[in-house]
Amino acid sequence: MKHFILASAIALPLAATSAMAAGGGNETAPKKPKCKTGQIYDKKSKSCVAQDTKLDVDSLYENVRELAYAGRYTDAQVVLAQMPGNDDRRLTYMGFTARKMGNMDAAMSYYAQALSVNPSNVLARSYMGQGFVEQGQITQAISQLRAIRAHGGAGTWAEASLRTAIATGQTSNY
Repeated sequence: MKHFILASAIALPLAATSAMAAGGGNETAPKKPKCKTGQIYDKKSKSCVAQDTKLDVDSLYENVRELAYAGRYTDAQVVLAQMPGNDDRRLTYMGFTARKMGNMDAAMSYYAQALSVNPSNVLARSYMGQGFVEQGQITQAISQLRAIRAHGGAGTWAEASLRTAIATGQTSNY
């Protein structure tokens, strides 16, 4: 009954969301990492290189997503350390990896920092909301869902994954 009321209150159409990924839009799940621990993939050379190799920021983020999706959170954090400290995407992924590693306080701090830099970061809001779900704080999760919609995130993976988490208690792995 509780889940029915919550689902009705937030107008939850349980759409298939597994084909979408950790971005603001309707992306696919990241691929599995091509490289072993301590390495990342360089598209230009089409080879695995040391994690501290200087790649462009978008390539680094692609590697971070793949590492995080594979559960290699420590490796993802090593790559994230190469990025500008106040970049909201970096802060969002630092929060995600911290949460998945069991450090909820650090995760929520990173999400709050990301939202301070960019209040329209719907991915940070989704991950923060999923953290609230994991803590049983459904009211706060619903607040993040509403904020996602207010910032133009209706219909995105960020919205769908948080809706699903609120309705089912299951959070996303990417």
